[in-house]
Formats: sequence, structure tokens, C-alpha cells
Amino acid sequence: MASTRPPTANRPSPSGSRLSPAKWLSAYDDFIAKNLGQVSQIESTLRSLTYIIPGRFRDAEIASEAIHSGVQLLSLYHDLLLLRTQGASPSGGASSSIGPASASKLLPPPGPAQAPSHHTRYTRYWVYKSPFYRRVAVVLQVVRYTELLCEMAAKRRGERLRWRVVILIEAIKAICNLLLLRVTRGRTLMSPVLPVRQPLPENDGEADEDVEDERDEEQNELDCEQGKPEPETPVPNFAGEDSHINGAVTSLKASITPQPPLSPPPSPRQASAGLVSDVEQPAALAPPSPPPTERQHSPPSHTKGWAMPRTKMSMPPLPQPGDISSYLLSRVLTADDIKPATKLLNQLRGSAQVAEILHILAPLVFAIALARNRDKSRTSWTPWLAGLAMECAARQLRDHSLRTTSLEREEWSRRGWAMGWWSMRGAFYEHVMKGVVGGVRSRMPSFLGGIIEDYEYLWENYYFSTSP
Repeated sequence: MASTRPPTANRPSPSGSRLSPAKWLSAYDDFIAKNLGQVSQIESTLRSLTYIIPGRFRDAEIASEAIHSGVQLLSLYHDLLLLRTQGASPSGGASSSIGPASASKLLPPPGPAQAPSHHTRYTRYWVYKSPFYRRVAVVLQVVRYTELLCEMAAKRRGERLRWRVVILIEAIKAICNLLLLRVTRGRTLMSPVLPVRQPLPENDGEADEDVEDERDEEQNELDCEQGKPEPETPVPNFAGEDSHINGAVTSLKASITPQPPLSPPPSPRQASAGLVSDVEQPAALAPPSPPPTERQHSPPSHTKGWAMPRTKMSMPPLPQPGDISSYLLSRVLTADDIKPATKLLNQLRGSAQVAEILHILAPLVFAIALARNRDKSRTSWTPWLAGLAMECAARQLRDHSLRTTSLEREEWSRRGWAMGWWSMRGAFYEHVMKGVVGGVRSRMPSFLGGIIEDYEYLWENYYFSTSP
């Protein structure tokens, strides 16, 4: 006799109640979007620890650099997540094709404390417009965050493999920069090539209330479209307020009503004294002023917004008396503020385009020259002079005319400051700066001197430790 067994097709599998990796990732993305401020603080703390305590303990420097690279890559993932969220949100102003479909379920992050910079506007435009630009920019950032870690790992297998890895990384960076130059139609390359995370508002509570109000309004609109009755608005009860007002009026009338004199009327000689007493009597009825301690604890009017009693909405704070000029200038729109993103940088032509290509190829030429003279790369002036000459030629050939935009001048100013790293590279460091750094370290306290000594080990043994 065949035994009858209940069907098992409808039984839930043991693993069905568990969250899949995709759901775990979606939950993590949702958490990051809701707690962006706390996540940014944690990232900044970890990054600062890797800077202050470099951990270059001669034998375990690769572990410290792995932590630093991991924090940088995690921060890059969070930045891409925020770009994906802004692109998927209705107020993002860009296509929602960036990222998976789960990005549309994420909540939009709180708005920035100030208007986005010109660099953020420009790079965000190309990230949303060109998927190829976005992929190449992500590859370039990943290579920059992990280049020193790759060099440390390759050095453990020999100097020859180390220099091959260095040249390969510099070649990848040069190819990515040339591709970005092609995608942007010959415009100056920004650094970094991805948008920078904007600072959060100082008052996160008000931002959260605004987001909740927007959600409530959207939910009410959806309920109206679906035919659901709107929730009844509670009618405020003013009975208590009327009784309070009536009581105040009654007490005021009682105080104004003349009372029968308890003493005979004053004589003419006492008229002046009587007038003084009549004048001083209303002052006694005035409410007492708050004590000095309460007035000291109340913040000034320009440091916080005033909350309206009925709507509970807060007015924007007033500027400080000494910052009125800067406050007004921050509200003034310039020509670059109303320009399209593509007009923030001009297309390079002629010598300006040659200057940009020289700037891209200078690190690759310097790395190849060092690899060819690796036996005496620390003391030979040839690689250092070749790389620095290409950088100086690029600065001389760039466009100096009045048609250059403020964003282009800002980028070249940043590159000018970055040229200071050439004093910590190659023969110039061995012949000049090494003695200067040693003298400064000897005059520092032991704690700071130990940190400088750890960084000296990096500067002397790794190429990418001083790469701009």
C-alpha cells in the first residue's frame, strides 16, 4: 500500500527566510543614505588615524597601507552611492539609469549646507551624461587609492617587479586621463575627476523635519489619487485662550479703576510729591525683567533661527554683525553660477592642448627614467630634471589669456601647489631635502619626530609615497 505524503512544493525553504546578499547590500545602502553624517565622521576619523599613526613599522607597513586603501575605497563606494541616489530621486535632476533599480528605493540624502561648487557641478554633469566617463573615472580613482599598496606588495618580490608595476600603474593613469580628455572634448582635466561630497547642514534636526514633511505631503497626494479620504484637520480650541484673555482684561480694568483714597487729599505743597508717586505707580505694575543669569544663557538672535509659534517653521538665522559683507557676497550670483556646466571650462586648442598632454605624460616619463637608472635612481639628476622640465613646459604653454575661466585657473593653481612634491622626489630629495628633514626631525619632540621618521622611510623607499 503506497503511503501518502503531503506535498512539499508549497513548503517554505529554510533559506527563504534569510536575506540574500542583494538584500543585505540594499539594506546597507539604505543605512548609508539615512546616516550620512555619522558615516562621514567615521570615515574622517579612520583616515586621520592612518595619517597620524602611519604604522610604517618597517616590516608591517603594508598592513597600515591596506587599512588606508580600504577606507578610501569604502569612501569612494559611498560617494558613488550618493550620486546614484541623487540621480534616482525626483529632485536629482538627472537620469535614474545610474546604478541598479534598488537605488530608486533609497531616500534622498539631506541637502548640502551650501550651493555646490563649480567643480562639483562640472564633474557631476559628465558623470550623469557619459557612462564611459563614469567608468573611466572610477577606474582612475581606484588606481590612485591602491597604487602605493600595489607597489609595497610588488617590492617584496624584487626591485625589477616593483618598477614594472610602477610603470604599469603610471601607464594606466595616463591612458585614463587621455580618455577623459577625449570624452570631455579637449577640456582641462579636474582633480579629482569625480564630484566631491558636499558638507552637510549644521542643523540636521531641521533637515530631518523637512524631509518628513515632504514625505507626508507625497503620501497625502498619493492618498488623494487613490480616492482615500483626507485626514481631518483638528480644530484648535480657543476657549482656554479666550478665558485667559478675558481674565487679563478684567485684571487690567481692576488695576485702572480708581479706588477710594485711604488718606485725605494732599495739600498744594505736596502736589509735586504726589505727581512723582503717580508716575512711579505704573512702573510697579510692569512685569519684572528676567534676571541677568537668564539673559546670559539665551543665545544671540543671529546664532539661531526664530521659530514661528503657529507653524513651528524656523526663519533663517541672521548674519553676525562683523560678517555682513561676506554674507551678502555669498548670496550674489556670478557669471559662472548661471553658466551651463559645459561652459565652466573652455575647449583647449593649440598650445593649451599640448600643455595638458605634457602634464598627463610627465609622471610616466619620470617613472620610465627612474626604472632605467634604478641602480643609481636616487642620486641621478636626469630623471628628476626630465619630469620637472615637462611640468614647467606645460605651465608655460597653457592658456594665459582672458578667456580662461575661474575653474581652469583654480585647477592650475592646485597643480602649482602640487609641484612642491618634486622637492621630495628623486635626486633633489637625496641631495637637498633629506638633510633638511633630518634637521627638523631632530628639533621636534620625540612623538612628532617618530612620526616624521616613519614617513621618511616611505619617502626613501617607495615611489608613490610622494606622487602628487
